[in-house]
Amino acid sequence: MNFTLHQLKIFTVVVEKESITKASEELNMTQPAVSIQLKNLQDQFDVPLTEVIGRKLYVTDFGRELYQIADKILEDVSGITYRTQNFRGILSGRLKISVVSTGKYVMPYYLKHFIKDNPEVDIRMDVTNRTKVIESLENNEVDFSLVSVLPENLSVEHEILMPNKLFLAASPDAGFHSKKPFTKSVFDKIPLIFREEGSGTRYKMQQYFKNVHVVPKVKLELTSSEAVKQAVMAGLGCSVLSLLSMKSELKEKELQIIPVKGFPIHSNWMLIWLKKKKFSLVAKAYLDYIRKNKSAIYTEHFKWTEKY
Repeated sequence: MNFTLHQLKIFTVVVEKESITKASEELNMTQPAVSIQLKNLQDQFDVPLTEVIGRKLYVTDFGRELYQIADKILEDVSGITYRTQNFRGILSGRLKISVVSTGKYVMPYYLKHFIKDNPEVDIRMDVTNRTKVIESLENNEVDFSLVSVLPENLSVEHEILMPNKLFLAASPDAGFHSKKPFTKSVFDKIPLIFREEGSGTRYKMQQYFKNVHVVPKVKLELTSSEAVKQAVMAGLGCSVLSLLSMKSELKEKELQIIPVKGFPIHSNWMLIWLKKKKFSLVAKAYLDYIRKNKSAIYTEHFKWTEKY
């Protein structure tokens, strides 16, 4: 075996992106250069690491196993640099956070000044669906996760960052012009767009409908908050959306909030971590930073939500 750390790094990015094109963009390399290094790595194994079916790249089971080993090797190598910096009194290391899709409107603001104050800290933030977020936390692949609904059957600690308000939203030409709040009967006649099973927003919607004894008319089911928002804007139906995700669309009058009794639905954005989690120096420093600064961050960036 004569593979290099550079080849392993390229391979891990290809696996994570599931695309040579996207990996080349991430690595600031040309596609041919990525392909050559991937081939040089592959030539050292009799078992294929990846395969292309149609135009899509798939990672084989063996490739997945090699990825786990390579990722650990690269993390250990990075750890040498981090430990050197820490001995010099400079906070250094990697902070890994998984974030539910709507949380992308929240998490960057709770990272901004921490990153600025600690430039030697590397951040890995994975924005994905709630199922994968909880899975990565359960497998101890991340330090923290950002969610709006606490996971069941998983022992976690949590720190509340800020409120999360959910409103019924529609396109401006949907015909809802009354300023007086509608009753629950409004759901008898409107087609609803739902997030996928497991979504925190969907969970809150279902709780509401259960409490008010309404059977919603589900027209579409989509797998991201952005897809739901675009469908609502296109007039395909109405949906319950986080206020944070609608800020610019409300300002530009591309969406409207339909006033309904019982809304907004309230939850909280929470940073969660496994109980008995052994924090790295960076993870501990970040949690201390959040506890000290979360109120100021909310006031600076999210105070506007109180108008709704």
